Amino acid sequence: MPKKPQSLLPEELRWTCDPKQFPFKTTDEIKPLEETIGQERALRAMDFGLGLESHGFNIYVLGESGTGKTSTVKAMLEKRAVNENIPDDWCYVYNFADPDMPNALKLPPGIGAELKIDMEDLIESLKRDIPKVFESKDYEKHRDEILDGQQERTRALFYRLEQKAAEKGFILKKTVSGLAVLPAKDGKALSHEDFEKLSKSERARVEEDSKILQDRLSDTIRDVRIIEKETKERINALDREVVQYVVNPLMNELLDKYKAYSEVIEYLSQVKEDVLVRSEDFRPKEELAIALPGLKLPKVEPSFERYNVNLLVSNKDTKGAPVIIETNPTYYNLFGRIEYKVQYGVAATDFTMIKAGSIHKANGGYLVVNALDLLRNIFAYDALKRMIKNKEVKVEDVWEQYRLVSTTTLKPEPIPVDIKIVLIGSPFIYYLLYNLDDEYRKFFKVKADFDNRMPRNEENIAKYAAFISARCKEEGLKPFDRTGIARIVEYGARLADDKEKLTAQFSEIADMAREASYWAAAEGSKSVTAGHVDKAGFERIFRNSRIEDRLRELITEGTILIDTDGVVAGQVNGIAVLSLGDYAFGKPSRITAKTFLGEAGVVNIEREAKMSGRIHNKALMILTSYLGEKFAQDTPLTLSASICFEQLYEEIEGDSATCTEFYALMSSLSGLVLNQGIAVTGSMNQLGDVQPVGGINEKIEGFFDVCVAKGLTGKQGVIIPKKNVRHLMLKKEVIEAVKAGKFNIYPIEKVDEGLEILTGVAAGDRKTDGAYPEGTVNYLVAKRLKELAKTLKDFGKAKAVEKKKEENKS
Repeated sequence: MPKKPQSLLPEELRWTCDPKQFPFKTTDEIKPLEETIGQERALRAMDFGLGLESHGFNIYVLGESGTGKTSTVKAMLEKRAVNENIPDDWCYVYNFADPDMPNALKLPPGIGAELKIDMEDLIESLKRDIPKVFESKDYEKHRDEILDGQQERTRALFYRLEQKAAEKGFILKKTVSGLAVLPAKDGKALSHEDFEKLSKSERARVEEDSKILQDRLSDTIRDVRIIEKETKERINALDREVVQYVVNPLMNELLDKYKAYSEVIEYLSQVKEDVLVRSEDFRPKEELAIALPGLKLPKVEPSFERYNVNLLVSNKDTKGAPVIIETNPTYYNLFGRIEYKVQYGVAATDFTMIKAGSIHKANGGYLVVNALDLLRNIFAYDALKRMIKNKEVKVEDVWEQYRLVSTTTLKPEPIPVDIKIVLIGSPFIYYLLYNLDDEYRKFFKVKADFDNRMPRNEENIAKYAAFISARCKEEGLKPFDRTGIARIVEYGARLADDKEKLTAQFSEIADMAREASYWAAAEGSKSVTAGHVDKAGFERIFRNSRIEDRLRELITEGTILIDTDGVVAGQVNGIAVLSLGDYAFGKPSRITAKTFLGEAGVVNIEREAKMSGRIHNKALMILTSYLGEKFAQDTPLTLSASICFEQLYEEIEGDSATCTEFYALMSSLSGLVLNQGIAVTGSMNQLGDVQPVGGINEKIEGFFDVCVAKGLTGKQGVIIPKKNVRHLMLKKEVIEAVKAGKFNIYPIEKVDEGLEILTGVAAGDRKTDGAYPEGTVNYLVAKRLKELAKTLKDFGKAKAVEKKKEENKS
């Protein structure tokens, strides 16, 4: 006789949180949570990574979505950073030696902003005061003296030249090609005809005198140029002197103010020298006429822009080390950019148009980046590794290398970086990078692994309540009473799929709290109760369960064939979990088996149709192995069998239907019928042990809902692995049905236990002689397999005899 099946008691189907354990009436009475719950491993890893300053010990924070990775990282970094040193300011200034390569200046925090303001004031002073000195009467007097002296000396030179020419009968005359010394008569230049009328000796004398005077003219012109050069130098010296009169007091004040900063002193000295060298440029220029009558070119004002300071990063108002969270890690957002402006159709830029990226802003502190977002942006990930390797950040036009026509751009001096990078992402991305990118392993040596579950103990339950309190106070939610908190904690256990665990995906908990608060407010309640949490859960399921309801409707109307009562041989109900992304539910599936004469073995129809995955194929091979161990110790396992998931039109994967397939096959071989009101889930190993499966709550509830829709008989239920009992957090409708004796849940450890529940016949243990007790399931199966083997053997013999007869005839 089979053992009487033991159904689970109602109290075994769900863990219930006792509201009386909470020492408060509502969450208004408790202190909001200010720490991360259940992530001790990840927090220790973070502390280690942040404390270790060696190169390459950057951090990758991994974990499932909603476990609080970003908020925890932000809170930890901000708490740590406030007590750390404020990093330096960084400026870009004009490079007087190579304007295309701006220089970087490092200054103590706040000093960069001061220098920028001081240089702006300097520029304003120069713009105002330099034109004044050039317009002064004293300057004009000295300049006129220099110019008058030049003109006097120049006139004297030409006067002597003219006198010498007159003595020899020549005159000095301006021509199209310049000054020329020409033979003359009566003060007029000698014409070509008159020259030809001269005697041969006179022409020779004129030519000789012309050569002498021409050389004298060349000497005079050279002397005039020397005088002009000297005049220009004297005027430049005068310009420098008057500009120096303006610059010296201004620059000396700055040099004295920044005397403690050698790089600034060097820069200011270069500024001073450049202003003096360019003193001529600052002299007011007259307007120039152009070809169109009445129009003039505007006066070109001298530019002082090169003396500006581009304050790239200012930490004037920073408290401690910076913590930068880059939500859009494009290349330019991370590494900065060089902007351009279009002038007269031409793109132009200068050092003042260099813009900082997140790395510049985080220098001396911490940069947090989402790993997936980083990988999605072209160039960003490789540039980040290059920055870590070289310990410097460059501002570059990354598209320059891809342009067909090269354009002039800047190459700013690289800035040294001291920064801790924290990447946040999924485990998949972490292991993908770790296994495929050698450089990644060098630069991200610390893994902070956030768990998605935590132990269900008094401490963590209390922290759940404090977490809800924090959400209520920060977001203005209704306070939760004890029953509401208890139900939220139970919801956390349901999400963890374990009575002894709670979920660490607090975004899910927070969403449920928000939804429950909404329904409490809709009812006009002052606090959130367990009923409001239940209402939020019901409404959420209702919003997302359209597909589930439609499939259940197809089952009840008979389109999808599922029996929930009666008995059939070779047929049993399995249960799969369908996940739609935001919602998962259990769906019953009819599994059938057919056995017949042959040597093909157990054939998986889904595998033959290429609709099954590797895990499912492996499970079927385990099933076949178990059959061989059980029934082929003295007789070959000679059969052909096919197993099929009926009305399944998508790929199947997983091993949770292994027990179900085994029972369908055993029923077909033994001829015993199976109870159609009992569904089965569970995998098995080669020893016949029943192994736990995932989605156990969804599977039980899915079959239960179908049974309710088709009518509960009191004989329906689900066979589950005993190891899954700890994972049960079933809804109250199932528990009430079990309590009323209308539904049953049977935990089993060995596959034979399920056979007895489904058939009502003892499975049968193998005796010492290797045989099974008569009338048991295993006996009937062994008998049938022997019959198949004998029939096949006899058929083979008969065929061999017939073949021999045919051979003898021939």
